[in-house]
Amino acid sequence: MARPPFLIALVLLTGCLRWSETQPLPVSQATVFDFNQLSKIDEAVGQARTGGHLPGAVVWIEHRGTAYTKAYGNLSEQPTQALAQGDSIYDVASLTKAVATTPALLRLWEQGKLALDDPVVRHLPAFTGNRRDKVTIRQLLTHSSGLRPDIALAGWNGHDECLAKCLAETPRHAPGTVFVYSDINFQLLDEIIRRIAGQRFDAFCQREIFGPLKMIDTGFNPPTSKLPRVAPTTREAARWLRGQVHDPRARKTSGVAGHAGLFTTAPDLARFCRMIINGGTLDGVRVFQKNTVAEWTRVQNPAQKDAKDRPAQRALGWDIGSVYNSPRGRLFPHGSFGHTGFTGPSMWIDPLSGTFVLFLCNRLHPDGKGNVIQLRKHIGTLAAQSLRQYDFGPLRD
Repeated sequence: MARPPFLIALVLLTGCLRWSETQPLPVSQATVFDFNQLSKIDEAVGQARTGGHLPGAVVWIEHRGTAYTKAYGNLSEQPTQALAQGDSIYDVASLTKAVATTPALLRLWEQGKLALDDPVVRHLPAFTGNRRDKVTIRQLLTHSSGLRPDIALAGWNGHDECLAKCLAETPRHAPGTVFVYSDINFQLLDEIIRRIAGQRFDAFCQREIFGPLKMIDTGFNPPTSKLPRVAPTTREAARWLRGQVHDPRARKTSGVAGHAGLFTTAPDLARFCRMIINGGTLDGVRVFQKNTVAEWTRVQNPAQKDAKDRPAQRALGWDIGSVYNSPRGRLFPHGSFGHTGFTGPSMWIDPLSGTFVLFLCNRLHPDGKGNVIQLRKHIGTLAAQSLRQYDFGPLRD
């Protein structure tokens, strides 16, 4: 006997509602995570979805080797609807700075091919005059070069012309004095890596970072075979950006840039974070030297402030204590670190507790209006509160 249409619809709706709920945790996870706090993450993501701030997301929380991960909602709303999955691939925008450009630069540092306090002009001779000579590699990595946030979007095309624009920039502040978050810093680092490594930036990252870490779905310009797993962002020139970077400047450099362009998954980023927490090793293999990770993740400039006189502590490529540290939440301690991306993703790592929190989403899809700043902060707080065996102390404002 055929079921009436309304019963079919009810079954489908019930299945969707159950799918979004937190299921009881296996024993291995229940001893580490508090089910009630995890269910609050479900509620927070659900409310953000209802408010039109994102179509879906993937959350990964890991504490001392035990992981909790979950996919929420949709990977895409347009042109077709598809569910988010645990291995969905996201355009992670400025996470590129932390996961690709900075470790690539530090690999060259490990190899003795540059020094962090080298003046940029040593490697890019055209970057000279008008205070440019004073800018160092370390200042590029900590956004203390004094350069403005972006070059103009019009009047150039391709990597070489982008580089020419960046080289012509003059610091607006004396180098080393003020924090100004700047994509130009990492576009210059991209070129330094290319020149020293003798190959394109994306190829060097694959050889030295993603390959050794077995980050199998991480890279620039995802292949056609992976596009069904890639989250689209916005509609540009009558077509959806899917597998093509959202950042307009990175798009003009064929999707490969030091400031944006990376696509990745939560499982791949988890491997990267695990390596950082382990002091440079993963699966028993040393990927970075311990002293490299120590330099990479320490506060580089404790007294640094931004142009509005707000604290702006940074590590190399990481945020620690600036206005961009929302994923830290209200419990992870000062000295933990992470990064955010314009398209919505974030990562936060606390080596002291052995914890990291990943949040991947495409908050710009489909209409470009989603905002997840408070959601990232809330998830960071709830993730810390969910740990049964670790006490971070009282909530901080």
